Amino acid sequence: MGALASMGATPRSATGWGKTMIVVQGWVHVHEGDREKLREAARVLVEETRKERGNLAYAFAEDFNDPGLFHIVERWADEEAVAAHMLSPAIAAFLPQLSALREVRLRIARYDTPEERVLMEL
Repeated sequence: MGALASMGATPRSATGWGKTMIVVQGWVHVHEGDREKLREAARVLVEETRKERGNLAYAFAEDFNDPGLFHIVERWADEEAVAAHMLSPAIAAFLPQLSALREVRLRIARYDTPEERVLMEL
Protein backbone atom coordinates (compact mmCIF):
# COMPACT_ATOMS: atom_id res chain seq x y z
CA MET A 1 0.00 0.00 0.00
CA GLY A 2 1.47 3.34 -1.02
CA ALA A 3 1.71 6.43 1.18
CA LEU A 4 -1.15 8.18 -0.59
CA ALA A 5 -3.39 5.15 -0.39
CA SER A 6 -2.67 4.86 3.33
CA MET A 7 -4.02 8.43 3.73
CA GLY A 8 -7.21 7.50 1.92
CA ALA A 9 -6.32 9.10 -1.42
CA THR A 10 -8.36 7.85 -4.33
CA PRO A 11 -6.68 7.96 -7.74
CA ARG A 12 -9.15 8.89 -10.47
CA SER A 13 -9.46 7.59 -13.99
CA ALA A 14 -10.45 9.54 -17.07
CA THR A 15 -14.12 9.16 -16.15
CA GLY A 16 -14.05 12.02 -13.61
CA TRP A 17 -14.57 14.88 -16.07
CA GLY A 18 -16.22 18.11 -15.01
CA LYS A 19 -17.21 21.46 -16.53
CA THR A 20 -15.26 23.97 -18.60
CA MET A 21 -13.18 26.57 -16.78
CA ILE A 22 -10.27 28.97 -17.12
CA VAL A 23 -7.14 28.17 -15.13
CA VAL A 24 -4.48 30.80 -14.45
CA GLN A 25 -1.09 29.78 -13.11
CA GLY A 26 1.96 31.88 -12.52
CA TRP A 27 4.55 33.20 -10.17
CA VAL A 28 5.94 36.42 -8.80
CA HIS A 29 9.43 36.81 -7.37
CA VAL A 30 10.48 39.76 -5.21
CA HIS A 31 13.54 40.73 -3.21
CA GLU A 32 13.73 38.68 -0.01
CA GLY A 33 13.38 41.87 2.02
CA ASP A 34 9.99 42.59 0.42
CA ARG A 35 8.37 39.23 1.15
CA GLU A 36 6.24 40.53 4.02
CA LYS A 37 4.97 43.45 1.93
CA LEU A 38 3.95 41.03 -0.82
CA ARG A 39 2.36 38.66 1.69
CA GLU A 40 0.16 41.44 3.06
CA ALA A 41 -0.81 42.80 -0.37
CA ALA A 42 -1.57 39.26 -1.58
CA ARG A 43 -3.69 38.51 1.52
CA VAL A 44 -5.98 41.42 0.71
CA LEU A 45 -6.07 40.55 -3.01
CA VAL A 46 -6.96 36.92 -2.29
CA GLU A 47 -9.64 37.86 0.25
CA GLU A 48 -11.34 40.30 -2.13
CA THR A 49 -10.96 38.16 -5.25
CA ARG A 50 -12.56 35.12 -3.63
CA LYS A 51 -15.74 37.22 -3.30
CA GLU A 52 -15.92 37.94 -7.03
CA ARG A 53 -18.58 36.37 -9.24
CA GLY A 54 -17.19 33.45 -11.19
CA ASN A 55 -14.13 32.90 -9.02
CA LEU A 56 -13.75 29.20 -8.27
CA ALA A 57 -10.33 29.36 -6.57
CA TYR A 58 -7.64 31.97 -5.95
CA ALA A 59 -4.39 31.41 -4.07
CA PHE A 60 -0.91 32.78 -3.51
CA ALA A 61 1.55 30.29 -2.02
CA GLU A 62 5.06 31.06 -0.87
CA ASP A 63 7.71 28.66 -2.16
CA PHE A 64 9.42 26.72 0.65
CA ASN A 65 12.76 26.51 -1.15
CA ASP A 66 13.09 29.85 -2.92
CA PRO A 67 12.80 32.94 -0.69
CA GLY A 68 10.82 35.64 -2.45
CA LEU A 69 9.02 33.29 -4.84
CA PHE A 70 5.23 33.09 -4.67
CA HIS A 71 3.07 30.82 -6.81
CA ILE A 72 -0.32 31.98 -8.07
CA VAL A 73 -3.19 29.65 -8.95
CA GLU A 74 -6.63 30.79 -10.08
CA ARG A 75 -9.75 29.09 -11.45
CA TRP A 76 -12.54 31.01 -13.16
CA ALA A 77 -15.98 29.96 -14.36
CA ASP A 78 -15.93 31.97 -17.60
CA GLU A 79 -14.39 34.73 -19.69
CA GLU A 80 -16.62 37.41 -18.19
CA ALA A 81 -15.38 36.59 -14.69
CA VAL A 82 -11.72 36.88 -15.75
CA ALA A 83 -12.36 40.17 -17.56
CA ALA A 84 -14.19 41.61 -14.54
CA HIS A 85 -11.37 40.51 -12.24
CA MET A 86 -8.74 42.25 -14.35
CA LEU A 87 -10.72 45.50 -13.97
CA SER A 88 -11.60 44.95 -10.29
CA PRO A 89 -10.77 47.34 -7.45
CA ALA A 90 -8.70 44.54 -5.87
CA ILE A 91 -6.37 44.33 -8.89
CA ALA A 92 -6.29 48.14 -9.17
CA ALA A 93 -5.10 48.33 -5.55
CA PHE A 94 -2.65 45.41 -5.81
CA LEU A 95 -0.67 46.38 -8.91
CA PRO A 96 0.81 49.65 -7.54
CA GLN A 97 1.82 47.82 -4.36
CA LEU A 98 3.53 45.14 -6.43
CA SER A 99 5.35 47.63 -8.65
CA ALA A 100 6.70 49.42 -5.54
CA LEU A 101 8.61 46.30 -4.48
CA ARG A 102 12.24 45.58 -5.34
CA GLU A 103 13.40 43.16 -8.03
CA VAL A 104 9.91 42.17 -9.17
CA ARG A 105 9.71 39.41 -11.76
CA LEU A 106 6.35 38.04 -12.80
CA ARG A 107 4.92 35.48 -15.20
CA ILE A 108 1.27 34.51 -15.39
CA ALA A 109 -0.24 32.16 -17.97
CA ARG A 110 -3.84 31.37 -18.77
CA TYR A 111 -5.14 27.94 -19.75
CA ASP A 112 -8.60 27.51 -21.25
CA THR A 113 -9.56 23.99 -20.36
CA PRO A 114 -12.64 22.28 -21.72
CA GLU A 115 -12.47 19.63 -19.01
CA GLU A 116 -11.38 19.05 -15.45
CA ARG A 117 -10.15 15.68 -14.30
CA VAL A 118 -9.71 14.97 -10.62
CA LEU A 119 -6.52 12.96 -10.26
CA MET A 120 -6.72 12.37 -6.53
CA GLU A 121 -8.91 13.14 -3.53
CA LEU A 122 -8.43 12.64 0.19
